[in-house]
This record gives sequence, C-alpha cells and structure tokens, in this order.
Amino acid sequence: MRLDQFDLNLLIAFDVLIEERSVTRAAQRLNLTQSAMSAALKRLRESFSDEILVQHGKRMVPTAAALSLAPDVSAALLNMRAILASGMRFDPAHSQRRFRVVASDYITTVLLGPALRLLHKEAPHIQIEITLPRSDILEMLDDGEIDLLISPEQFLSPDHPRELLFEERHVVVGCATNPAMQRPLDAKTYFASGHVATSVSRDGTFIDNFLRGQGEQRRVEVVCAAFSQVPWVLPGTTRLALMHERLARELAPPLGLVIQEPPFPLPLMREMMQFHSARAMDRGLSWFCERLKMATKSNFRAGRAK
Repeated sequence: MRLDQFDLNLLIAFDVLIEERSVTRAAQRLNLTQSAMSAALKRLRESFSDEILVQHGKRMVPTAAALSLAPDVSAALLNMRAILASGMRFDPAHSQRRFRVVASDYITTVLLGPALRLLHKEAPHIQIEITLPRSDILEMLDDGEIDLLISPEQFLSPDHPRELLFEERHVVVGCATNPAMQRPLDAKTYFASGHVATSVSRDGTFIDNFLRGQGEQRRVEVVCAAFSQVPWVLPGTTRLALMHERLARELAPPLGLVIQEPPFPLPLMREMMQFHSARAMDRGLSWFCERLKMATKSNFRAGRAK
C-alpha cells in the first residue's frame, strides 16, 4: 500500500475506534454518521488486511494486530498535530483553541484563577478545560490527551520537558480556639493531635510521601478529596492540617483559623509545568505557558506585597 493512496484521516478513525471500541461512540466523537464511521472501519480493514474490531457478544474487541499498532498510530497523530501547530501562527486575540490542563484545586485557586482573569483580556475566545490529577495522568500525557500538566516535581514523567513555575512552603493550620495553636507548636504536640489529610490519587500527596519517607505517621481523622476542602473541616475542632502556604493564607483567615510554622523542617515543593515533547514547537502552547509564568510572577509578587 502506497502512502499517497492512503487517506490519513483513517488514522484518526482508527485511533478513536480503538479507544471507544464502538462504531456508534466513535462516530459521535468525530461528529460523523454511524454509516460514515462503518465505512471508515471497512476501509481500515481493507488497508491493513485485518478486522481491527471484532464482535464479541455485545461488545467489540480490538484484534491483537490492532492493539499492537495503536501506540504507533497515536504517536504519529500526535507528531502530525505538533507539526501543524508549529507551522501555524497563533493569534490570541482571535483564537478559539481549547487548552486541556491537569491541575489540582490548589493550583486552580492560587494560580489558574488569577491567571485566567488576565488571559481573558488578551485571548477572550480561548477555552480552558481543567482536569483534576488522577493515577493515569502520565498515560494521558503520553497519549497526547492533555496539553499541560501542572504538578509537584516528583509526580512528573521522566520522558517529557519540564519547567519550574514556582516553589511553595507548607504551614500548619488549625482553629484559633485550639489550645495547640495558642502557643508555639512543638513536634510532640503536633503528632499527638488529630489531623486532616488530602487524598487526590493513589500516588499520594507531596506532604504524605515526604512524611512517610521520614518514618513519621500522623493520626489522620479526616480525609478530604480536595486541598481546598481542608480548612472547612477545621473550625471548632482540635485537628491540625499541613497546607500549602498560599492556599492557607487565602482560605484560613475568614474561617477563624490561624497559621503556624511546622515544628520540623519541610522541603520546598517545586510546582512544575510539563507538556509532551512533541509539542515543544507548538506556538499556542508556548504562548499559554509564557502567560502562566508571567501571571505567576505578577500575582505572587503582589501577594507578597500585601
């Protein structure tokens, strides 16, 4: 089969068919009719001399050949999109591009929220899709399903570029009426207290992994699904929480909470940006990352001035 006789759009159909394992759902994703999607599957079968998808009961299952081919097709599509993106002029004032970002609620609160207010003035038509971190996020990065990952350094992929956004400290937060917070906090009092922790994925959090590595164990009494939930369950209790300093200073005061330094040394958390190596020349993504860096410097400098 000659390349000039092959419709490259069929590779897009192949990629979506393998992901969805359904002609109907694949047609919906590509905004095609079911008959058009069925025709594309027929042409793929003829081109590759393989069934691609076979009916198994009520489900369609990829063939072994299709599964072995799928990673190469996904990589080829990602590279082609990167080539197109690098050759296209990006005009923020008129672009309607959707940027898919993975970031925690903490990053959304202290960085993305303020940054997007600034971006709206320069690029009023772009769309931002924010996804919370989860355990398969590096697979999504490898597959090109996201544009940008913002995460502590220890959770990044070793295979793609990374860049430092900012460094963050952790502080202890508790209710102002909590006796432990009414005097300088020592390690004995800290570990004798009940704690509120956060669980965002099975990979753990920066602070959980550090304490575990030091052999320290807190008595966790409440587990939240998001960092921004933590301060809401502290008022009126004797529980403590280790929080990102910027998030704590934003959310703690209105809830009658006070902040103290940890009674033991903690490393700085390095918040990084990471994107797929194939997107290094993507002008739109480069613009977006630069604006996030500018917003970080501007917003965090203003925060210190306060």
